[in-house]
Amino acid sequence: MRALLFALCLLALPLAAAERVISLAPSLSEIMLDLDAADLLVGVLESDERPPALAHLPTVGRYGQLEFERLLQLAPDLILIAPGSVPPAQQAQLQRFGIDLLIIQPQRLDQLGEAFVRIGQRIGRAERGERLAAEYRAELAALRQRYRREQPLKVFYQIWHQPLYTIGGEQLIGDALHVCGARNLFADLPQPAPQVSVEAVLARDPDVILGGSNAELSAWQAWPQVHAVRLGQVWAVPDKGLERPSRQMLGAIQKLCERMAGAR
Repeated sequence: MRALLFALCLLALPLAAAERVISLAPSLSEIMLDLDAADLLVGVLESDERPPALAHLPTVGRYGQLEFERLLQLAPDLILIAPGSVPPAQQAQLQRFGIDLLIIQPQRLDQLGEAFVRIGQRIGRAERGERLAAEYRAELAALRQRYRREQPLKVFYQIWHQPLYTIGGEQLIGDALHVCGARNLFADLPQPAPQVSVEAVLARDPDVILGGSNAELSAWQAWPQVHAVRLGQVWAVPDKGLERPSRQMLGAIQKLCERMAGAR
């Protein structure tokens, strides 16, 4: 009985603050910067979106493919993971090495504030995490109030053009559209990135079409009967930060809202 009580007490003890952190997603690296914790990062995933403050850090592989030998040489005591950045088999292998994993998976913008808190607690920056979350939530609420519409815009969000892919329901980008007084045209689809047909888009007749670049969107000019095309509301997304859930996403959302503010 004493041994059992001792074991339970050990389980109840808080984890020691992590001192050597590896981030396996650009958004999580940005959150570490938001928490003033760049000094704790010892490695990151290879990415085109690396902030200059982290340019000196070694990489531990690419999206979906870790280099275990290099990772273990860095002796991390915490690894931050975003869904999809590491396949399940590699996650299991990391757990077998005894490394603490923290998986961050916000599906709504409101949940992103909680991510700041969780990471802050784990790295010994709990107060900073709470403060960052409070600031984020206040700014998000202000954006919602400023750009709300009585009649939401129907928005087709194109993530690729050949073949045609969009966002489904339960996506942060769809939530960002809602902040801007809009709704995702295919929010009823359960897949995160469903493939759709041109005919399906025509049938739902969006008010606005958004995509990665004007070149990728140019094909829509062949369909002048679409409301968005007829009114000239086919636009490139003004800030790619929408795809990286960290505090910078607020700035990307504001740019998107400003772009759509005059849409009809």
